[in-house]
Amino acid sequence: MIIFIIVGMPASGKNIAREYAVKYNISYFATGDIVREEMKNQALEANVENTAAISTRLRGNDGMGVTRIALATALACPGDIVFLEGMRSWPEVELVRKQTACCVIAFLAPRELRRQRVASRGRSDDSPTAFEERDTREIAYGTAIPIALADAYILNTATMDDAMTDLDRIVSYCHDKGTKNRTSTE
Repeated sequence: MIIFIIVGMPASGKNIAREYAVKYNISYFATGDIVREEMKNQALEANVENTAAISTRLRGNDGMGVTRIALATALACPGDIVFLEGMRSWPEVELVRKQTACCVIAFLAPRELRRQRVASRGRSDDSPTAFEERDTREIAYGTAIPIALADAYILNTATMDDAMTDLDRIVSYCHDKGTKNRTSTE
C-alpha cells in the first residue's frame, strides 16, 4: 500500500485530490472530515470558532490524535492506494511513514488567490474575515514543514484540469516507484 499524503494551506486546492480519488475509486480520508463529524456528533454549530476548538482538541497534546484516527482507518482499507489529507506537521508524516510507503504531495497557491477561494466557497466553518487567523493557526500547527519537505508539488493557479493532470502524473510515478521498491526488497 502507498498512502498519498495531501498537504497545503487552506484553499490551496487539496479538494482536487478528493475529486481525483472519487474519479478513480481511491479511498480518501481527511482529518477535517473527522473534525466536522465530531462537531455534528456534539451538535455544535459549524463556525470558525467551533471548528478551531474541536480541531485543536482532537489533535491532542502531541498534535497527532486525529491523524492516528485517520491513519488507522486508511490502513484498514483494501487496495494499494489511499489518500490521506490534513497532516499539519512533520511528525504526522513520519507516523504514516513508519506504517507504510507514502508520498507527500503539496498543493500551492498564492495567498490572495486562496483568500478569493475562501470568499467564493462560502463554507460556514471558513470565512474571509478569519483568513489571517486560520493561516496563522495552520502555520502554528507546523503545516509549513510538510509543505516545504513534500515529495511533489502542484502549483494550483491554472485550471482544475491542469491540477488533475499534474496529480495524475505524480500518483502514477510514485505508485510505480513504490511498487518497484517493494518488489525489490521482498
